[in-house]
Amino acid sequence: MSGQSPMREQPSSAIIGFRYPIALIVLAIAALMLAGRMIQLHIADREFLQEQGDNRSVRIDEIPAYRGMILDRNGEPLAVSTPVTTVWANPKRFNATDAQVRKLAEKLSIPYSSLKSKLMWAQENAKGFIYLKRHMIPADAEEVFDLKLKGVYAKHEYKRYYPAHEMAAHIVGFTNIDDIGQEGLELAFDEFLTGEIGKKKILKDRRGLVFRDLQMIQQPEHGKNLELTIDLKLQFMAYRELKAAVDQHNAKTGAVVMLDAKTGEVLAMVNQPSFNPNDRSQLDVAATKNRALIDLFEPGSTVKPLTIAAAIASGNYKADDVINTAPGYMRLGSQTIRDFRNYGDLSMTGIITKSSNVGVARIALSMAEDTVANFLQQLGLGQSTGSGFPGEGVGTLVIPRAREKARIATMAYGYGLSVTSLQLAQAYQVIANKGLKKPVRILKSVEALPAEQLMPEKMAQAVVEMMETVTLPGGTGTRAKVPGYRVAGKTGTVHKIGSSGGYDYEYMAVFAGIAPVSDPRIVTIIWVDSPSGQEYHGGEVAAPIFGRIMGNALRYLNVPPDKIEEEEQ
Repeated sequence: MSGQSPMREQPSSAIIGFRYPIALIVLAIAALMLAGRMIQLHIADREFLQEQGDNRSVRIDEIPAYRGMILDRNGEPLAVSTPVTTVWANPKRFNATDAQVRKLAEKLSIPYSSLKSKLMWAQENAKGFIYLKRHMIPADAEEVFDLKLKGVYAKHEYKRYYPAHEMAAHIVGFTNIDDIGQEGLELAFDEFLTGEIGKKKILKDRRGLVFRDLQMIQQPEHGKNLELTIDLKLQFMAYRELKAAVDQHNAKTGAVVMLDAKTGEVLAMVNQPSFNPNDRSQLDVAATKNRALIDLFEPGSTVKPLTIAAAIASGNYKADDVINTAPGYMRLGSQTIRDFRNYGDLSMTGIITKSSNVGVARIALSMAEDTVANFLQQLGLGQSTGSGFPGEGVGTLVIPRAREKARIATMAYGYGLSVTSLQLAQAYQVIANKGLKKPVRILKSVEALPAEQLMPEKMAQAVVEMMETVTLPGGTGTRAKVPGYRVAGKTGTVHKIGSSGGYDYEYMAVFAGIAPVSDPRIVTIIWVDSPSGQEYHGGEVAAPIFGRIMGNALRYLNVPPDKIEEEEQ
């Protein structure tokens, strides 16, 4: 009929009955395939998938090792490692908004533009790791992680800190940002101080955050401590006095070395200028130089007591011999050797007291040409002290030939050879220790090498008593005296060698001293380079520094006074 919809044919029951088992068969096949795949994943591919999963979640994390401390002789820390947090990012995962980047820069205390540029560069170059800020205080780093930014992570490290600041900087040295020694003992004993990092297996979530420690693979092995012979209080005393003197005389540089006369241990070693190893943002490389161990200089008149000691030890002279120094000068070829004035006849003691060039030159020339040079070599001049310090100077000491009269003579009063402050201190230690040479050392834990007797006790003590006259009225080093103590020493005013090879118009003021005379405990060498103004002699510039340092040191070490009241009046 028109206007009526045609009737739809209904599927027969046979067709319906056919479809049902087909559907069941399809579902069964699908179930079997799924079961088979599950069996494959759980049995056949289990190890592979487990490995792949672990690679995406299980990590081997390094545990930083604590770098060993550097300590003074009393256990006071000179270098320690403090825990810090380094903030880094994976630019591939970092997706912070501009506002969040500004907030991050604020927490990191770095310019926003700098951080933005770094992140953009890393993302453009598909970098997976960049440092955002090294060595942050852990509490400050926590504020960064409170921002909960994706792709920002923490790394736990150690940062070196130097409690003594400038005072011990030249001895201790410093490490770089990766805690590797760069200067001083930090460099020389880097392997000893450096520990071995530990390792552990950790589990990270999909955001890369650690949420479980799985297994300790290797415990970290912390570095060993390095104990020095340095006394921090003596170091401070020496540093304070040297700095004040260098500033007062507007000098270029200066150095002080203090030894224990009986053991050869270095008690103090300071230099000017110095630097703060905790803040090297504007570091002057020249200021990092340990001049007491590296700088070479002609020791000048400080060698005269050593020449007298060589003469007495050789058996050619006795302590009470008299030398004629008239007319106050002597000519050797084209060279003229002069005294300040004509002293006439001088005893061995008088030669040291008046610092007679002519006197020591005549003594040296009267003996075999190598007598003085050989003795100076035995004392340790012209060779390494064995301190182990990187870059230690060796100096020069040439054995003269018989025809080289001028060289023999000038060596006798400290020219034509070069030494370091530590070498000169070692030489004076032999005289102070009754002729017994103890190799110098700066490490407390190292066993001292066998001592060597270079001259009889009485002869060495006689030389010390000769040097005492230098600090008494009439001597050149009266400003080195210490109330209550007998002090021995020798001044030196050394002409500096100019760039052309000749002697310049600048001077180095030197003082080498021993105290107390009755039973020497301390040897100290001081030099100040190129003092400006009217005062430039060793007795005017270096001797007063010695007096102040030695006075403080003797009282600090509780050394009994050995100067009777009658002598003080």
